[in-house]
Amino acid sequence: MSLPALPPFIDYTERLARLQRLRETMSAAGVSAVLLGSSESLRYFTGLVWHQSERLLGALITSNALTYVVPGFELSRVEMLPHLPGDLATWEEEQSPADLVASLAGSKGKVALDDSLPLFIYHALAASLGAERLVDGTRIIRDQRARKSASEIALIQYAMNLTLEVHKRAHSIMRPGVRASDVVRYIDEQHRALGATIGSTFCIVSFGAASALPHGADGDQVLESGQAILVDTGTRIDGYHSDLTRTYMIDEPDAEFARIWSIEREAQQAVFDAAYIGAPCHTLDDAARAVLVRHGLGPDYRLPGLPHRAGHGLGLEIHEEPYIVRGNTTPLEEGMCFSNEPMIVLPELFGIRLEDHIHMTSEGAKWFTQPATSPAEPFA
Repeated sequence: MSLPALPPFIDYTERLARLQRLRETMSAAGVSAVLLGSSESLRYFTGLVWHQSERLLGALITSNALTYVVPGFELSRVEMLPHLPGDLATWEEEQSPADLVASLAGSKGKVALDDSLPLFIYHALAASLGAERLVDGTRIIRDQRARKSASEIALIQYAMNLTLEVHKRAHSIMRPGVRASDVVRYIDEQHRALGATIGSTFCIVSFGAASALPHGADGDQVLESGQAILVDTGTRIDGYHSDLTRTYMIDEPDAEFARIWSIEREAQQAVFDAAYIGAPCHTLDDAARAVLVRHGLGPDYRLPGLPHRAGHGLGLEIHEEPYIVRGNTTPLEEGMCFSNEPMIVLPELFGIRLEDHIHMTSEGAKWFTQPATSPAEPFA
């Protein structure tokens, strides 16, 4: 199988446009600066990839400047990494990075904080700038990130296509006696073989009763005849995630498995059918639960039934806004991407999760990947 051509990665032009939109939002919100930590938001706006540690490395964005806040001994490494051009302000080991941020932010104006900044950094900033100047930057940052551009959607689509092919290959090696750990290893190898150089970012392979545990069981398992198989895996392309789950049997499914699988697929379709521009996120979760209740499952989070939300947003983080969950009144907008996975759990027997993702277009919802066909045929 050959994948379509790899789409272009996010370039500096798009990142500069993101910064411009952020500055417009800052101005409307009365915020003079935004401080990004070592988070996916730092990557989103600047292209700089750095992992969180006890040392603050981030970026301060004002109306007319982009300044990276960098531990002095990491400066040469940061200079080598891809990132938007900007000033580099360093702090030494005995110095306070919060004091450096305060000097860069000036004596007036609100500073909006990346919601992924650790609490210990907040306390240091509150001492240096004054808590009254610090505001939550979640909406300023997250609302923009939740609406994916055409370039972002193309990267997610490529990643999804790649992982779907990996699922097909994994399905082909399923047979009684195979170990879950061997399937996990194989899935990682196939992600790499298809061009995902980091391999699998995660992988859950569960057999039988272990499939009733949404995030898998500890220890290894061996597939037996007549057992449910649940595989949930993904990778990243230019930082953007794929995330797909299939649940099936390689033997002829028994009547109860086939019945629950059919209800799961019906609930998944109900989520898709409820997705339109302007629909509150909770109505999609409501739609899934209504299907289960009609079939005598649930209600609410009771088991047998659906023990968690029906979906989550996806992009540079595998779980991000918007969340498809009860009580979330956020309206769906063009560019939003999210999973559709209203899992059904029968404790100690099996669980069935069918996970495909949706992105919202001006015409409505669109699948990234086509849903499974039947309990014995997990691919469209």
